[in-house]
Amino acid sequence: MKKHVNTRQLGFTLIEILVAMAIFSLIGLASTALLTTVIDDDKASSQRFAELEQLQRAMLTIERDLLQAMPRAVRVNGEMSPSVMRGGEDELGGLADSIGFVHAGWHNPQLMLPRSTLQLVGYRLEENKLIRLYGNYLDNVIGYEPKSKVLLEGVSDFKVEFLISSSANNSDEEEWQESYLGTSLPRAVAITISTEVFGDIRRVFVMAGGA
Repeated sequence: MKKHVNTRQLGFTLIEILVAMAIFSLIGLASTALLTTVIDDDKASSQRFAELEQLQRAMLTIERDLLQAMPRAVRVNGEMSPSVMRGGEDELGGLADSIGFVHAGWHNPQLMLPRSTLQLVGYRLEENKLIRLYGNYLDNVIGYEPKSKVLLEGVSDFKVEFLISSSANNSDEEEWQESYLGTSLPRAVAITISTEVFGDIRRVFVMAGGA
């Protein structure tokens, strides 16, 4: 008696292979989309972190300068000016408010460098960039152009306000004003930086010895 031999070959049919390929393709597309999203999110997070670091460095620089402001007058265009701080619109040029003053604490180890430990600095807005102006000497000659450094990019507006004592009726009331040109430091200075990423950022700095 002959034994029945099953001659059917084991394997996948064409339809099964096509279905498997389709499933693997869908999995691959989903994985690629997920990986692309993760990479984009990582780039966005890295960029936002870099922008936040730049903002923090800018605010620390402004804070350091303002908290060390000194009531020291300087020469403007070769002539001595009685003002120790000047600020407001069109004071130092730029596209918004600006501020200029002298600050102490400029590092000069053992006074080895041929300059003072005081430094004349200024801030103004140029082409959506917050610029810090500075020079090596307090009283510069006519035609001297200060050095500049970009502190912060993506800035849409820069506003400066000054807190002073009101002179009306000899009162002790204080008021904020948008410009300042005084022989003494104001009581406080408020800086508002409008950025495309973080919106409006306002800081108030109390001046030591402000009038």
